[in-house]
Amino acid sequence: MISLENETLTLRFPDVHARAACEISFMRTLRIPDDNREYPLPPGLGRFPLRHVDDHADHLPAAWKTHGGVFLPMHQSEAMWISLYHADYPMALKVAAGKIDAVTGEAWSRELSADPQNYLVVPSQQWLDGFCVAKGIIRQFVAMPLGKGFTAEEQLTGKAEHGGLQIIAYPMKASVYKELFERVADVRLAKAEVEEGVVCEQRPPAAMGLAPGGLMRQKIYEDSYGIDAWDASASSRCFVHLLNSAQYFSVTGSHAPTMPPTAKDYSDAGLPWFEHYGGDKAALGGARKLAGLHSVAAKSWQQGTPLTGNEAVQPQVVETVGGRRPVREDEALSSGAVEAGAEAGRQAPRQTGLEGS
Repeated sequence: MISLENETLTLRFPDVHARAACEISFMRTLRIPDDNREYPLPPGLGRFPLRHVDDHADHLPAAWKTHGGVFLPMHQSEAMWISLYHADYPMALKVAAGKIDAVTGEAWSRELSADPQNYLVVPSQQWLDGFCVAKGIIRQFVAMPLGKGFTAEEQLTGKAEHGGLQIIAYPMKASVYKELFERVADVRLAKAEVEEGVVCEQRPPAAMGLAPGGLMRQKIYEDSYGIDAWDASASSRCFVHLLNSAQYFSVTGSHAPTMPPTAKDYSDAGLPWFEHYGGDKAALGGARKLAGLHSVAAKSWQQGTPLTGNEAVQPQVVETVGGRRPVREDEALSSGAVEAGAEAGRQAPRQTGLEGS
């Protein structure tokens, strides 16, 4: 089951194991330059607000009322990364944008595949910043309007139909977890009582989708457990709608978070970028279909409207992290500059912080 708690989707599988849970947040961040150079990980700038469709049904399309779900606001050409926070129970997690698999570039399906691997393994994978285009390289998730040819969905299918994000999770089989992680053989597990929250069903058409942005150094790790470790009989799926900032205000009466600083503003302020040390974990190769996509900057140039705020930068402060990715919470942007004196970025290793924003 899926619940919405503190701007975070919480996936729980109490019928599989009391510890089977995973938390997913959608993080605001810098849009890295889209100039075919490879950049380190940008910081987290706090979570996007998530809202129940049911709470705003009177202001949303009829299809949204029927199918339910959650939604979040994004400015045009704003970037995001997905934080995958876990306790200690492994999950296989599929992520698609506009029903295009972000790992393989294939059409969305519920099934797990080992060859090619079409899923992430949590907790090995702590975040996902974009589409896997090469071994150790992704193209950043960047929000763009549907219908203008920018999104991965439109480039690969020729249609602007779905938009948003699609997520499905499968927990590790309880028997495998016990064998690998539990030290006591005959442990009796009580079912965890969980509060009913939002259960997200099929997504209606939306006005925003995700397009490929700049190149970033990030590995998508191979499944070290093997596909038979995952419980295909237990799954939770969620479709996440994207609204632009104007639509979000019209629906909720609340303003979307301000546009993040540019990568140049951030670097000029001497604030840190990040490299992740993953030890000897093997990485997947990139998907040929995703590698062939045109980036937002390339599409913008083709359409005669160059992408603004796309100046190349040379990050001066790059910190190596081996654990969770730090977050610069509620960092304000004033007149194009990042406020000085704020606490450092992705905090002790790209940490998302699960307290309320």
